[in-house]
Amino acid sequence: MPIKRLQGRVATDSNIQGTRLSCYTKVCSGLIFPIHEFLKGHHSVALRRSLEASQWLTPAELQRGQLPRLRDFLVAAGSNVPYYRDSFREAGFRPQTVTSLADLQILPRLTKALIRENIERLKSSVAGRLIRYSTGGSSGEPLVFYMGLDRITHDVAAKWRATRWWGVDIGDPEIALWGSPVELSSQDRIKVWRDKLLRSRLLPAFQMSESQIDRYIETIQRVRPRMIFGYASAVALLAKRAVATGQSLSNVGVKVVFLTGETLYPDQREVVERAFGAIAANGYGSRDAGFIAHQCPHGALHISAEHIIVELLDESGRPVARGQQGEIVTTHLATKDFPFIRYRTGDMAILSETPCTCGRGLPVFQEVLGRTTDFIRTPSGNTMHALALIYEVRERPGVVAFKFIQSENLSLELQLVVNAGYSQIIEDQIRRGLLARLGPGANLLIRQVREIPPEKSGKYRYVVSRAPC
Repeated sequence: MPIKRLQGRVATDSNIQGTRLSCYTKVCSGLIFPIHEFLKGHHSVALRRSLEASQWLTPAELQRGQLPRLRDFLVAAGSNVPYYRDSFREAGFRPQTVTSLADLQILPRLTKALIRENIERLKSSVAGRLIRYSTGGSSGEPLVFYMGLDRITHDVAAKWRATRWWGVDIGDPEIALWGSPVELSSQDRIKVWRDKLLRSRLLPAFQMSESQIDRYIETIQRVRPRMIFGYASAVALLAKRAVATGQSLSNVGVKVVFLTGETLYPDQREVVERAFGAIAANGYGSRDAGFIAHQCPHGALHISAEHIIVELLDESGRPVARGQQGEIVTTHLATKDFPFIRYRTGDMAILSETPCTCGRGLPVFQEVLGRTTDFIRTPSGNTMHALALIYEVRERPGVVAFKFIQSENLSLELQLVVNAGYSQIIEDQIRRGLLARLGPGANLLIRQVREIPPEKSGKYRYVVSRAPC
């Protein structure tokens, strides 16, 4: 049965357990995709089954399982990775003696700058095939790094597990609104045929003009996908256009809209659920850090704790208590070929003090607050989340799109795309509201522009701060 919007935007596993998969989906999930993964050297099928069992372990049992995997991972890194061989020696760290997850704290944190400086020394001497990747660079310079097959397998399995939480599976019609251009190399042609077989359709998020969005809406109406997957900003932009123009998407059969890759703001969730008549399921992760957390039908954002250790740290690098805000630092246990140990993601979050009512023992983010570059610095030294400014702009008449850009000297520029409903009175209201929030000494420029293009990654960001952290 289709998932309906529920009170509090929460479905339950019992709401979706009765969902019946089509015969074609069962063949794709049970045969075609497993063959595809086998040919690529991935063990994602067995791993997904293992993850579907381990998710029901208690938090204590999950932690006990993490410890030997962490110890083996660190031993391999210290033996085979030049960067960590030296780093461990300098820190006086002996991975064989690790008896607690807290023992990680003796090690320095890994940053993007350190990866760039040591990219060859971070490769394991016994690594198998390494695949070169780079981030989209939406928060600055793209990061180049490498993945081995084990890391890719874990990402596939974690995403697959979370997909199945919602009563959909590989082989169900899917549309992805993503920052990947459709190219014409032989490898990309193979991907096109694979996606056709698996009933997955890519709509590039780089070009999101009104006419292009209308074409995407027509595609969704024609394809009738069971699930949508994409950047929160891009899907929200499409949903907003559909609602504004009366182009119905709530009757095409979408069961769930998976949103990831960036901060999901409340207004984005609301418009997506309104447009599609389906739950918007948040996901947190990145290309470099991996698929870290996924929302279950009960509304909790579960961390993939079987292979990802998450620390939340304050500005001094000290752990914060549950319920307090800290920077997400991750150790990915499936990255032995190019280890990510205590990697600074630049994202801020709060760990929940209570488990999810779904019964899964996986730890839960109470909230993912966004990147450090989603925070604005004021002349008085305060730091505020982007939402504090967004609320002053997004509901104003005549405002079609907007973007805040803060420079290194803390000056702030607000770019606006407006229509006939905008006026000088509205602009004065925006200015007064923003200055009241920014405080004395704020330097604010409001500038009207014809369009606000996406970042290089294809994401549409409300706020970009270049102010020092």
